[in-house]
Amino acid sequence: MGDIVLVLVLNAGSSSLKFNLFDMNKETVIAEGMAERIGLAEANLACTIEGDKRKEALALPTHREALEAILERLRATVLHDTPIHAVGHRVVHGGPKYGDSVLVTEEVLRDIETFSMYAPLHNPANAMGIRSAMEAFPNVPHVAVFDTAFHHNMPDYARIYGIPYELSQKYGIRRYGFHGTSHAYVAARTAILLCRPLRALKIVTCHIGNGTSICAVDGGKSVETSMGMTPLQGVIMGTRSGSIDASVVEMLMEYEHLDQKAVTELLNKKSGLLGISGVSSDFREIELAADQGNDRARLARDLLTYSVRKFIGSYATVLDGVDAITFTAGIGTHSVYVRDKVCSKLSFLGVKLDPEANQHGTGERIISTPDSRVVVTVVPTNEELMIARETVR
Repeated sequence: MGDIVLVLVLNAGSSSLKFNLFDMNKETVIAEGMAERIGLAEANLACTIEGDKRKEALALPTHREALEAILERLRATVLHDTPIHAVGHRVVHGGPKYGDSVLVTEEVLRDIETFSMYAPLHNPANAMGIRSAMEAFPNVPHVAVFDTAFHHNMPDYARIYGIPYELSQKYGIRRYGFHGTSHAYVAARTAILLCRPLRALKIVTCHIGNGTSICAVDGGKSVETSMGMTPLQGVIMGTRSGSIDASVVEMLMEYEHLDQKAVTELLNKKSGLLGISGVSSDFREIELAADQGNDRARLARDLLTYSVRKFIGSYATVLDGVDAITFTAGIGTHSVYVRDKVCSKLSFLGVKLDPEANQHGTGERIISTPDSRVVVTVVPTNEELMIARETVR
């Protein structure tokens, strides 16, 4: 394949393993795909290798077998004998310790597993994926890229909870924020769209997908974000409740006879847009149902746009003004309705959405009018490329 630098990016979930193989000389994707239902019946592997798409059913009892299946297909098509130079791993929670990407050592792996106390649905799977990859590639560097790192240096007053200070310090209880690689990427791309230096801009980045977080970016630094100690806090999401009164947990446990595990499952996997609409966690299905007159789907849709709009309004005060609002992730990139409704009551900021630009177009673009005081943009995120760049760095 010539003299190229190959970086494999892995994102391990509890029953999935997503991969991207990058040629970092050109920052291009050579292959990508995902193994799903690992450890379950009807597991499958979907790959796109040099534009050729394929999907096949496989027996994948663990992440190790899933990674072996991925590598087997890469070696038979694009890798052959070309070595992979480094592996980058998405890790959801870096806890109070990691404010930057790091080379993986046994100490780092133990820390990732320890920080499962903050992200019990994510970090164990991340650690398992890293261990599998280190067995497969024992002689190349592995890099952990943390979702929380971009928010690590938020001001203390923006991240502390109103519980006794000693408990915050003892257990590392604070707001960490997530989707950091996405917020960092789209903020930088927004500056390029505006032809202005990132250090001079105040941007609200809206990562709206199955998981949603809003971030206030001042001069390229995160100063406030909607998610908290875990990805549960903030805006209502696909299956997550978003922010609720903590006493709701106590009430549900008492009257629904739920233990801690069951109530965590309820709030993370059975709530949000799914729980409100009763239709789906997929916003495309909710929009369709709402357009067909389903009142609960309409309520879910309205709750999402209302919640995002509230965060943008509050972040305007955090930043003391806004230069740009950027929409990204699945819903933010594709939902004309959400962008319209979110921006419809931001005229006090000077936001003027261009209906034609909002309705049409693809890729990175400006969707506000030329006389809008705040520039509104759509920037498809690329977390995998950011992880690959961090790995090279």
